[in-house]
Amino acid sequence: MSRLPVPASWVILLLLSVLLSAALMTTGLPASLLLGPMVAAILVAVGGASLRMPKFAFTGVQGVVGALVAVSITAGIIQTFLSDWPLFLGVVLSTLAASSVLGFLMSRWGVLPGTTAVWGSTPGAASAMVLMAQAFGADARLVAFMQYLRVAFVAIAASLIARIWVDTSGAPVQAVAWFPPLDPFSFLGTLLLAFGGGFLGQWSRIPAGPLLVPMLAGAALHATGLLDIQLPEWLLAISYTVLGWRIGLSFTRSVLMHALRAMPRIAVSILLLMGFCGGLAAMLTHLVGIDPLTAYLATSPGGIDSVAVIAASSQVDLSFVMALQAVRLVIVILLGPVIARLVARHGGMRDVPVV
Repeated sequence: MSRLPVPASWVILLLLSVLLSAALMTTGLPASLLLGPMVAAILVAVGGASLRMPKFAFTGVQGVVGALVAVSITAGIIQTFLSDWPLFLGVVLSTLAASSVLGFLMSRWGVLPGTTAVWGSTPGAASAMVLMAQAFGADARLVAFMQYLRVAFVAIAASLIARIWVDTSGAPVQAVAWFPPLDPFSFLGTLLLAFGGGFLGQWSRIPAGPLLVPMLAGAALHATGLLDIQLPEWLLAISYTVLGWRIGLSFTRSVLMHALRAMPRIAVSILLLMGFCGGLAAMLTHLVGIDPLTAYLATSPGGIDSVAVIAASSQVDLSFVMALQAVRLVIVILLGPVIARLVARHGGMRDVPVV
């Protein structure tokens, strides 16, 4: 593709992204709208195309992701958390400790460089982890590889367990509303939050500011009812596409081969983390009396969107599931940089991206 004109390369990338996203969406795989463009961009980049995403587009996308995280923080979830906060914190911190240990060991064993394995193992919003990892010097390409591989593992396991436990075959399939009706005031406020907050975070030079500023401001506005954050599917699709292209276009042949060589060990670490979270679910069932499926979905390591869909079609305590998932997501985003620094300091690690 190095011989093709730049406009032709962009057209090929766009068409390939649409085809792959559509194919992945038929399988029900979470994050299909991001994975399709990311895989397409990897193929185009490895094929020799020299395409780069404008910096301003990437800043805006980080703001949209921050607003998306803020949507999950509601007044109801805050109330559920406050009613059982020791239980929630115990489960979340245990999961975070287990993922950090796994990431540390993978780094020490040379599976992935520096703190990349720590960021990749962290169970939070995958897109947010990729953005923050890049802001703090880790190799965002390999972090994305780990994060989205875990998303796929967790979604498949949760779907199978829910299907075994509860008959969800008759549950209606939710059609994607690409162009839902929007309240002009709320949508304008959402755009100002996402893009204005993103560029404010970039200007302030706060680490991961384009993500964190809209997330924290949006969480406060959304939880208090001051702003109804509206993120239509078409806006998310564009944002996921830009993020997927940004990640994928930075891949090289050596990075891709490194990721594929590390894949078996990464898969083992994912299965170990899933097993640990399954043990936490069994403990919740035994000690607190929470039904097993609710406990399993609540403790699943990542994929809050897919877990929400599965939980909604099952007979579980949806508020408990979403509260624990949302609390872990927020804590992981806030503590992720601290953990990465501690691991790097005590492990003597330096983030040297694969070239």
